[in-house]
Amino acid sequence: MQLTRSRLAGLFLALLALFAGLWWLSWHDDTLARARTDAGLRIGYAVEPPYAFLTADGEVTGEAPEIVRHVAAQLGIKHIEWRQVEFGKLIDALEAGQIDVIAAGMFITPEREERVRFSVPTLQVHPGLLVARGNPKRISSYREAAARDDVFIAVLAGAVEERILRQLGAPDERLVVVPDAPTGRQAIETGLADALLLSEPTVRWMAHQAELGQTESVETSFQAGEAEAYGRPAFAFRSDDQGLWEVWNVALQAYLHSPEHTALLARLGLAPEPKRERVPQGATPK
Repeated sequence: MQLTRSRLAGLFLALLALFAGLWWLSWHDDTLARARTDAGLRIGYAVEPPYAFLTADGEVTGEAPEIVRHVAAQLGIKHIEWRQVEFGKLIDALEAGQIDVIAAGMFITPEREERVRFSVPTLQVHPGLLVARGNPKRISSYREAAARDDVFIAVLAGAVEERILRQLGAPDERLVVVPDAPTGRQAIETGLADALLLSEPTVRWMAHQAELGQTESVETSFQAGEAEAYGRPAFAFRSDDQGLWEVWNVALQAYLHSPEHTALLARLGLAPEPKRERVPQGATPK
């Protein structure tokens, strides 16, 4: 009798595991169908303007959230639940089923592609440096920041810039790892760090928005071999959410480069700046 009870208990546990597995698969494989119900779509974001940030009224906006709103409407999704997550924990939250899509200007990298499924990229951006007004340490590149013993560097936890700096040999004791872009700017303003390394649109946005003009952005670029992948932000999905990923890409590609999308980029300062004609020395500018 004892053996029978043991077998029954084992069978019960096996059935419980099976049903749990089937529930998990149905929950993840049918994310699109669930998102079209009152449950809506759970969007994970981190504060990094102009990709994603909060207005003074607490509304989520930015390049990625505004595209989310457009794509969701095209897919018949009426409800969006915004969940703010530290940048370095976004992929963990996605894999754990706490969010359905990452909309945070996350760059496509080979390491991340092993864990998530990326949409087509929405932009191509360049690296940037945020420094104190006047750039007192005269920092001009990521390589220089990594090499100089007198420079302390702020980076977002889990961001591409953190990986690049470690590849360039920057020691842990000179890295100031922060959870989001505003905290990185505060590190510059308080003297905790000499530079914040993020994409050029972000540092330019923060320099323009900074009160009292305490920071400024520095133009920089990578030398060959300094980064395997940089500057292609995209939306991220669970690897098994192929259905949602496929229809999202279709709607996204139809929106990219449209007049509405171009207007959004211009409003956020992401539109390419017109090339300035070089004026010969001694000539009068037109």
